Amino acid sequence: MTPTRRSLIPTLFLAAALAGTAAAATSSASGTWRALPAAPVAPDGPPAAVWTGSRLVVVGSDTHTALDPHGHPYSFGSVDVAASYDPARRTWRKLSPPGGTGDVAPLAVWTGRRVLVWGPFRALSYDPASNRWHRLPAAPTARGFAVWTGRELIGWGGGCCGDAFSDGSAYDPGTNHWRRLPRSPLAGSQHPLAAWTGHELIVLVGDRNPDTGKPWPAGFARAAAYDPATNSWHRIAPLPAAVNGESVAWDGHELVAAGGSTYGARSFSRGAFAYDPSANRWRRIASLPFARSGAQPVWNGRQLFLVRGFAAPNRPAARTLCYDPRTNRWLVLPKDGLPARFDSASTWIPGGLAVWGTAPTATWGTSRPVGALFVPKAAS
Repeated sequence: MTPTRRSLIPTLFLAAALAGTAAAATSSASGTWRALPAAPVAPDGPPAAVWTGSRLVVVGSDTHTALDPHGHPYSFGSVDVAASYDPARRTWRKLSPPGGTGDVAPLAVWTGRRVLVWGPFRALSYDPASNRWHRLPAAPTARGFAVWTGRELIGWGGGCCGDAFSDGSAYDPGTNHWRRLPRSPLAGSQHPLAAWTGHELIVLVGDRNPDTGKPWPAGFARAAAYDPATNSWHRIAPLPAAVNGESVAWDGHELVAAGGSTYGARSFSRGAFAYDPSANRWRRIASLPFARSGAQPVWNGRQLFLVRGFAAPNRPAARTLCYDPRTNRWLVLPKDGLPARFDSASTWIPGGLAVWGTAPTATWGTSRPVGALFVPKAAS
């Protein structure tokens, strides 16, 4: 169980606690980045990563390439690859291959016993104890996200090429069965945002139809919550900012939503808000030190990290940000030394924030594994 923020003492904010409010916006987090050892796999697309309690498991798709008779490179398929990292020994292990053709941008969750991987075309289960993969029944819907509720894997939304879905499904490992979620009041979304509160799923969607670029009709909700116990949806207050690509995380009491961009990514936001389900109310919190959109959120039980993302259109963000709900302050982490552009997955493991992924090489169609661990400096 994730500890609540009230039960823990922050370790990153000694310097910020001594600074004034104005200075806190640009204060630096105390800690260092350490390079992770090279992994035995190098997926070409965005990988998925989960912490199992003892290992970091990463999954992705590796494209096969070759040269035609004229020396021009081409791809001829892809395959799934996976590996696990032991932070205690600082060693990687290549896992048995998931099998089949590679899935682009898989999503993964840890159930407490198995890793569930949900790709665009199939779903898999990995048992660390036996190092075996099992193919799951076909999901009845697409997925724009995947969350674990403690009992089920839930996904909703998704789509591409102008399509934006507004349905969802849930998988129960105990019965090996999928079920469709009831119809939601939400507008369709290719990239919905979601967080599990402990008893309900909160989902946020953008306000534009990706096919037409026009606002969704007012009758569609921009925010809603799903309760598995009653198998029902209800509308909630929408985010008080017309942005897409914000980062969201549940902090044990409120849903934090930070950053984002306007439709078409013409401007990026420093805005940040917190939502209290008991009051159905949003409140503004401290603004980000820098505008940010599409950052990966990682909650460690005390702080929210926004890893990379974009600082402006087509400009990758070089710094990771950190927010402490107790002090309502943002900190900026030191530079991580990783490439400016790389496909990554981030999660908290014992010892710090792990950021792992791959970066392209000079050879077309190939990637190299890269990763780093941010180790916070303990308050003295």
